[in-house]
Amino acid sequence: MMEKTEPKTIDEYIALFPIKTQEMLQQIRKSIQNAAPDAVEVISYKMPAFKQNKVLVYFAAYEKHIGFYPTGDGIEAFKAEFSDFKWSKGAVQFPLNEPLPLDLITRITKFKAEKDLEKVKK
Repeated sequence: MMEKTEPKTIDEYIALFPIKTQEMLQQIRKSIQNAAPDAVEVISYKMPAFKQNKVLVYFAAYEKHIGFYPTGDGIEAFKAEFSDFKWSKGAVQFPLNEPLPLDLITRITKFKAEKDLEKVKK
């Protein structure tokens, strides 16, 4: 039996999904890169993630949605904007059958990047 290999890069991760999902994952990736140009791509908890000093945001694809994980403070700061989405204290779900809120993803990522830099300065 062949073992399923864990993706080691975001490209490998994205390649595991259907084309439409891949396109959405690439959109999220690009929004995050634009919002946090100094962040590096990593795979963490088997998910694509972007890291500055610590991981800013994670994202992952599922059968019916893309999960975006800006952790607690990222959700808390923007929860008023999640009324159209299913969300929890550390994650928000974006349905695959709707356009992604790329502006919101960008703003959350910028917020996380700034917070991360503030912590380092202290």
